Amino acid sequence: MDTLPVLLIVDGANVVGSVPDAWWRDRRGAAERLRDGLVGVAAEGIDGWPGPLEVVLVVEGAARGVGPVPGVGVVSAHGSGDDLIVDTVQAAAGRTCVVVTADRELRRRAEAHGARCVGPRAVRPPDGTWSS
Repeated sequence: MDTLPVLLIVDGANVVGSVPDAWWRDRRGAAERLRDGLVGVAAEGIDGWPGPLEVVLVVEGAARGVGPVPGVGVVSAHGSGDDLIVDTVQAAAGRTCVVVTADRELRRRAEAHGARCVGPRAVRPPDGTWSS
């Protein structure tokens, strides 16, 4: 029996890009808003996986260097964020792991290693934005 909390890995670039809120003007700020919005997800869970969850936000590019907050870890990809997500899924072998992304290829790769996948709506607040 899995005694560790569910590991929720969030594809930061993909999830941020799912909300047309001018995120492209400030990618780092958008990643920070997402990170802050995930605090509630960590505590409460998502549909099918009640909290608390261990949440890891994977960031890349201009969002690298965003720090963690209580309840949400942040990992900066120095190469491909997708590759880092797959590596994280592989490292979590034997543990319930859920990847949040709309990227079909990433979903296929993560599921090949035993992860479950959900779309960005699973973590999006009811108003659809990650306001700070």
